[in-house]
Amino acid sequence: MLKFILADDHPLFRDALTTTLRSAFPKDQLDAAESIDTVKTLIDGAGEPDVLLLDLNMPGSEGFFGLIHLREHYPSLPIVVISAMEDPAIIQRSIAYGAVGFIPKSSASHLFIDGIKAVLAGDVWVPPALKVAVERLSREETDFSKRVAALTDQQFKVLMHLTEGRLNKQIAYDLHISEATVKAHITAIFRKLGVQNRTQAVILASKLKLPEQTAQQ
Repeated sequence: MLKFILADDHPLFRDALTTTLRSAFPKDQLDAAESIDTVKTLIDGAGEPDVLLLDLNMPGSEGFFGLIHLREHYPSLPIVVISAMEDPAIIQRSIAYGAVGFIPKSSASHLFIDGIKAVLAGDVWVPPALKVAVERLSREETDFSKRVAALTDQQFKVLMHLTEGRLNKQIAYDLHISEATVKAHITAIFRKLGVQNRTQAVILASKLKLPEQTAQQ
C-alpha cells in the first residue's frame, strides 16, 4: 500500500485534490497536513510517505524554507511541490532546492496523476510545457539551498526577523530569548550563509520568499 501526505492549508483545494488522488489510488493511505509542523509530526509518528505533496505557501514554510527544511530532515523523501504559481523561475528553484516534482494547482486532474506516477517511478516531473525553461538549474541555487539547510529552526526564525528590519532587542522579546542569544544566532547565521553583515544576509534571505511575500516587505 502506498502512503501519501497532502500538505496544504486550504481545505477546499485539499478536498479537491484528495478526490483526484482517490480516483487513481483508491486503496492507498492519504494523510492531510495544514502546516510544516504537522507534516513532521505525521512523518515522525508513522514514517516517511511514498510522496509528500507540499504547498510552498503554508504555515511554517516561509516560502522555500519549508521545502529546504524538510529535504534536510528527510533526505530520501520524494517531495512534489504543488503551487498556484507557474513561473519557470519558481519551478526551477523548487527543483534546485530538493523537490522531485512540481505541479501547478491549475493543472488538469490527469496531470496530477501523471506527475505523481512519474515521481513514484523515480523520475523528476515538471509541467511538459515548462520543461525546457526549468531544466536550466543553476549551481548557485543548489549551493544556496545547502547553506540555508544548515540553519537550525531558531536561526531561521532570527533570519526572518532580520528581513523584517527588527532590532536584536525586538527579536529577543518576540522569541523569548536573551539579546546575547540573538547575537550568537546572528553570528552563526553569517558564518553558515557566508556573509559579513545584516544587509548581505537579508539580500540572500529574500531568495527564500515567494513573489507575493517579497512585494509585501
